[in-house]
Amino acid sequence: MIKLDEIQKRILREVADLHEVPEGAFNIRSDGHSVGRQSTANIEIVPKTDVSGLEIHIKPNTRNESVHIPVVMTKSGLKEVVYNDFFIGEGADVVIVAGCGIDNCGNADSEHDGIHRFYVGRGAKVKYVEKHYGSGDGKGKRILNPGTEVYQEEDSVVEMEMVQIKGVDDTERTTVATLKAGAKLLVRERLMTHGEQRAISKYDVRLNGDGASADVVSRSVARDDSFQKFDAKIAGNAPCSGHTECDSIIMDRGRILAVPGHEATDLDAALVHEAAIGKIAGDQIIKLMTLGLTESEAEEQIINGFLK
Repeated sequence: MIKLDEIQKRILREVADLHEVPEGAFNIRSDGHSVGRQSTANIEIVPKTDVSGLEIHIKPNTRNESVHIPVVMTKSGLKEVVYNDFFIGEGADVVIVAGCGIDNCGNADSEHDGIHRFYVGRGAKVKYVEKHYGSGDGKGKRILNPGTEVYQEEDSVVEMEMVQIKGVDDTERTTVATLKAGAKLLVRERLMTHGEQRAISKYDVRLNGDGASADVVSRSVARDDSFQKFDAKIAGNAPCSGHTECDSIIMDRGRILAVPGHEATDLDAALVHEAAIGKIAGDQIIKLMTLGLTESEAEEQIINGFLK
């Protein structure tokens, strides 16, 4: 039986929506060590022997199963790099839930860098959820630098939900994806920064096969003196379609930079980028205030709805 303290349980609720040990395959990592691991008949989790991390093997045609691999850090000054490789068999349809939460109550920085590589078989479908969360009243920073590599075979579908709403002081998210014919990639990023936090998101997507498509959308809010950068590039190397979008609210003294970088090498590559950065409309706040909300409460309601 896995024993977790209240801080670990709270973080797991935040990053993986776990209120108890999950059914199915899982690996729970806490402060640099696995505190619980379980494989199933169709999903095998194997620790790496050369570096820190896991190999997750999902058999072909596995359906309606999930794997949870959350990370919890509660020790100040702990820094780690973890490499996880996912091998998803042809025709599988699975959900993968990752995410990391850092509770830092000390004066030293705590950092987790997770490198995830996905090898998605022909016709497979993957929903990947990655949430980041920070807490603790220490002066040490909470730093998260996720790196994601996606390699999609023909007609595969990958849906990625990237969420960071609270408490992470510094993050640089890098996502690289390569798609073959008929493959689809959908990314939905939700991000909020405050204080002096810094968040950089980089996407480099290569559409290499006929009919491949990508849709990368980021919604974000920058408050106080925080800084965000959304750097999205799609390379269309075949008849394909690609779309990137940055939709952001800026508040206080926040700064947001959107950098499109599309490149077409095929006559029938259709690539589109959209960006909108602005403040909360005054009439929205006034309308909610007429319903009895204070100005601050109205702002929070608008932000919560925007980031859903």
